[in-house]
Amino acid sequence: MSDQTKPGDPIDTTDERAMRRARRQAMIDAGIDPYPIRSTVSAHAAELEGRYAALADGSDTADVVSVAGRIRALRNQGKVAFLVLQDSTGTIQLFCRVNVLGEAGWDLLGQLDVGDIVGATGTVVRTRRGQLSISPTSVELLAKSCRPLPEKFHGLSDKETRYRQRYVDLIMNDDVRETFRKRSVIISAIRSFMNDQDYLEVETPILQETLGGANAKPFVTHFNALDQECYLRIATELHLKRLIVGGFERVYELGRQFRNEGMDLTHNPEFTSMEAYCAYSDLEGMKRLSEGLFKAANAAVNDSERIQFQGREIDLSGTWRTAPMHELVSEAVGEEVSIDTPVARLRELLDANGLEWEDSWGAGKLLFTLYDELVEKTIVDPTFVCDYPVEVSPLTKRKPDDPRLTDRFELVIAGNEYANAFSELNDPVDQEARFAAQVEAKAAGDEEAMDYDADYIRALEYGMPPAGGIGYGIDRMVMLLTNQASIRDVLLFPHMRPERGAAPKAAPAAGTALGSGLTRDQAFALLEAHNSDSFHITHGETLEGLMRHYAHVFDPGNVEFWGQVGLLHDVDWEETSDDPASHTVRAAEIISEAGGTPELVRSIQTHNSDNNPDLPAPELKMERVLFAVDELSGLVGACVAMRPSHSVMDFSVKSLRKKFKQRSFAAGCDRDVIAKGAELNGMELDELFASVIEAMKAIAPDRDTFVPEA
Repeated sequence: MSDQTKPGDPIDTTDERAMRRARRQAMIDAGIDPYPIRSTVSAHAAELEGRYAALADGSDTADVVSVAGRIRALRNQGKVAFLVLQDSTGTIQLFCRVNVLGEAGWDLLGQLDVGDIVGATGTVVRTRRGQLSISPTSVELLAKSCRPLPEKFHGLSDKETRYRQRYVDLIMNDDVRETFRKRSVIISAIRSFMNDQDYLEVETPILQETLGGANAKPFVTHFNALDQECYLRIATELHLKRLIVGGFERVYELGRQFRNEGMDLTHNPEFTSMEAYCAYSDLEGMKRLSEGLFKAANAAVNDSERIQFQGREIDLSGTWRTAPMHELVSEAVGEEVSIDTPVARLRELLDANGLEWEDSWGAGKLLFTLYDELVEKTIVDPTFVCDYPVEVSPLTKRKPDDPRLTDRFELVIAGNEYANAFSELNDPVDQEARFAAQVEAKAAGDEEAMDYDADYIRALEYGMPPAGGIGYGIDRMVMLLTNQASIRDVLLFPHMRPERGAAPKAAPAAGTALGSGLTRDQAFALLEAHNSDSFHITHGETLEGLMRHYAHVFDPGNVEFWGQVGLLHDVDWEETSDDPASHTVRAAEIISEAGGTPELVRSIQTHNSDNNPDLPAPELKMERVLFAVDELSGLVGACVAMRPSHSVMDFSVKSLRKKFKQRSFAAGCDRDVIAKGAELNGMELDELFASVIEAMKAIAPDRDTFVPEA
């Protein structure tokens, strides 16, 4: 029943939503308000379970309580009915008997559906089968549910729906509700710990006129009253350090930051962080603060300091290890290396491990690359990694005893960064020069460079005491302490692309046997006839291999069709590359003239729907896979071409992620299209990266491109 259905129209008895809306209207017509303004609740499920734990089977009490919740199960057995209500603490059964409930209440039961929210008042009993229950003398409908709850609402295939409709996810999945309950407890524990350490919680502006505190692309907005361009903050650093100048010795802020960047397993454009600054402290103070903070947060939700995270055991106990970066790299490569190691030897070590380097890199950058690629992912227990080379920390205070290194650490746990700490720069002249360099970088096209903050320089000129500062990723901390693999699983409402509309009627149903109208040889001849550049031929062959690989997984009956979609997806590229909107429009003519089917044409055209809204959008799994792997495989190929091995076989997700963020690299590969491809397939970016890399390895075990069998 659509929202436009009128009273008196015939009801489709196969449409559950229509039937529920009809029952709602029938109640209104009978004088029953399905959404009353008042309700009474005197007890919750968990409280009752605890209070009556000793009540014997088959026993009644005279204790009267009022409960309310959502119906999760409903079973009618003649003159007895059983309803299971779910409230915020658990579930409680209603043991309804017609002689106790009365005629009016019994009639109401017949109009209820699973998902309705009801209230009930009655006595506490335990059935002969041992189920604690309420024997109601009255039942009241509090909210009619017009949509049926899903039978199953979990699993990878439902990720997008779960995130988009979190309200249903919370109804259906107890573990999801528990994760977000723990998140709330963790954040409360963080505040309590910081307050106990005499830190003052403050609030600084979210809407800012000057961009600073981090290198990130901002969200830009406009303040009409002042006709002023503003930014959503990317960090709280500069305002908090102003407060240190003003005389507060310990301050922190826990709140939202906004960065106009990509999404993956550990990144969301809107996220929660905590920054803290302590006057007269240093990195050692920040280490002790971090140990105490994580242990306090963990104790609030876990019973042990040994926790499980994605198949690894993490030991949070004791004093955590501090390790200079060069020490960790030495352990990994099996020899002593440091900032003093000759550049030629560091290059050899990079080559030996299949890692790329550039001629302009000094020892610090080479050393960091070895750490970043080989070491960070192997760190399991909490480790303070320190002595970062100045080349990779240009805005950080240098170490007095070795100006090639910085006074900074990152806290790494289970291969991920959880905190970044510094001995804060308090020299206004030095800071002024660094701001000026950032302004030059922005003028040269760096969208992530900071603005020149003249007021902050003025504040430093009044004098800021030596201070330690640190920033924590709170969402990542919650992921760690609740054993969640994705940041979206700890954000109640993660950012999502606009919801896709209904599939066009032209799209064939999934699983339908599909014919292309062409043999593979005919399709390849068509590709060669319209493309003279061998790169475009190779790209078509690579996509053919990838699509065949994914067809074996998702649609084994249509492997040949998937392969030809990949082979011919850019058949018209050399003829239309200067007019993106016409791409695949010309392909339709080429393929149709050669005898290709409308299904083949449609599937190919979907991958250019972003450039031409008149083309069909990707709906079938095949079309969504093509959209995702086309652009991404090009980026993977560009990355592999830069590697010493020139092979995909030793290529990693981490390396791809770094190049994905570096938009100047392979700039023709549209990062937004790649991100949308992940979204279309219900995957995180890292999941898509891993999948495509493995697919490329599978189709090309000894080369970087797919060459079809003869």
